[in-house]
Amino acid sequence: MTFRLCYLLAASIFILLIPGLSEGGKLLVVPMDGSHWLSMKQLVLKLMDRGHEVVVLIPEISWQMGKGQSYTVKTYPVDYTLEDLDKFFAEYLSVHLSNQPFPMNVLTLYNVSKRTFGLFLNQCKNIFRSTEIMQYLNQSDFDALLTDPIALCGATLANYLSLPFVFFMRGFPCSLHYDAPQCPSPLSYVPRLFTFNSDNMTFFQRVENALIALLELVYCNAFYEEGLKLSSEILQRDVSLLDLLNGASIWLLRYDFVFEYVRPVMPNMVFIGGVNCAPGKPLDFIHLVSGSCFPWAEMALS
Repeated sequence: MTFRLCYLLAASIFILLIPGLSEGGKLLVVPMDGSHWLSMKQLVLKLMDRGHEVVVLIPEISWQMGKGQSYTVKTYPVDYTLEDLDKFFAEYLSVHLSNQPFPMNVLTLYNVSKRTFGLFLNQCKNIFRSTEIMQYLNQSDFDALLTDPIALCGATLANYLSLPFVFFMRGFPCSLHYDAPQCPSPLSYVPRLFTFNSDNMTFFQRVENALIALLELVYCNAFYEEGLKLSSEILQRDVSLLDLLNGASIWLLRYDFVFEYVRPVMPNMVFIGGVNCAPGKPLDFIHLVSGSCFPWAEMALS
């Protein structure tokens, strides 16, 4: 996709979302549960206030989605219970809170993260297995798709339905949110995640930065291997991570540009600030952590 075409697609979707410049559009939303959804929900409600028709596609078992909604909800069946979901993420949380030595901490985190991704991958399989859901999606004539891309399902569905899609996200493993839009990546000046280097690196830190950048793609290809197999099967062609992601028309990044190291970005990447939380009560940390942001964090606070 050329920069000009990318820019035109981004501009057209922005115009679609601006009230008064067009009739209301029809938007399909493919969210993730938990804190990711609580941030996206604010955008969904604002779009509805501006006269757009919004359909949110959610699993029938979830923590936060589907509660008190004023938007249209379509649910698809899953093969787990809410207790299974709580138990699964209790393990995920305990690994993040553990204090293991290197490299055991990296290996343990990788394994539990891959099992977490397996859960979301199973959700995606259930969407495409549901004849009723797929028939509805094919007949609904949506204008665009909004998704959190971390689980790849939204991007796969958008490609399957031939819809322009918008990413709403905090970040991606392996800096894919910069690599997929083809941002220049000056490794001598932009530190990779988890290196704890600054943008003023020594020669050896720059070498370390370059080596980690090479290893990241291997890491992410292995991490997303099963997801890419599913995407290739659904789209009936071989796809890579970059193939699947670089078609996004707009990247809405919940970063604040002033807190990031200076680096070149593409015109369709918009820094909107924010975190993975719903607005919390003033000075109510326990409510913010256990209720609004991380529904499984109550286990750590008890």
